[in-house]
Amino acid sequence: MGILEVKNVGKRFGGLQALGDVNLSIAENTVHAIIGPNGAGKSTLLNCLVGKLIPDTGSVMFDGQSVLGRKPFEINQMGISRVFQTPEIFGDLTVLENMMIPCFAKRDGSFEMNAIGSVMGQKDIIERAEQMLEEMNMADKRGMNSASMSRGDKRRLEIGMCLSQEPRLLLLDEPTAGMARADTNNTIDLLKQIKEERDITIAIIEHDMHVVFSLSERITVLAQGTPLVEDTPDNIKGHPKVREAYLGESADQ
Repeated sequence: MGILEVKNVGKRFGGLQALGDVNLSIAENTVHAIIGPNGAGKSTLLNCLVGKLIPDTGSVMFDGQSVLGRKPFEINQMGISRVFQTPEIFGDLTVLENMMIPCFAKRDGSFEMNAIGSVMGQKDIIERAEQMLEEMNMADKRGMNSASMSRGDKRRLEIGMCLSQEPRLLLLDEPTAGMARADTNNTIDLLKQIKEERDITIAIIEHDMHVVFSLSERITVLAQGTPLVEDTPDNIKGHPKVREAYLGESADQ
């Protein structure tokens, strides 16, 4: 049984069947990619995994507990963190101030944004944030305005903010979207480092096959809201059903 179990999940939007009877099991301490053509249902599935959407049918269980109907801070407290497709950082704050935010989050999931000035005097919060910047290789950027950073550095900062809360499951939605190749490769290296150094499960939705095959241990392929195949990267490459879904080639050809 995996740390994340999706069973018979279906979701409709009006007349559109976005997900149809999806079953997925993600093993603990693995990197699992979810791929598929545009419109395959990847984002809908991810939103179901974090409780943002409630499926019409089926269940989503994390470590034996349902995620359905829970508020975002409750999902976070369960040990699930999500990195969005567009980096979610505060552009008017410095890198250090951004990293401090998750370090003083209230237990109910709320933040006091005007508390940043006073929190700057709290040694333990600063030390924790600076420790995370060291881990993300961003200590030299601590005083930089975060809005001026490259997309790759913004993503690195956001991942660090997630990790500061010690999640057991990190969900990444198109983590390298819009990046230059150098930033993409740096992000791959960062995620490999995180996987080596932490007991963490990583699930990735990604279009860039270079990223997928560089990181993943298991891959689930979606098409039209339904899983086509789940296998190792080596077996996914050239799989006839995957070729048909992406290239429109018949599996009989």
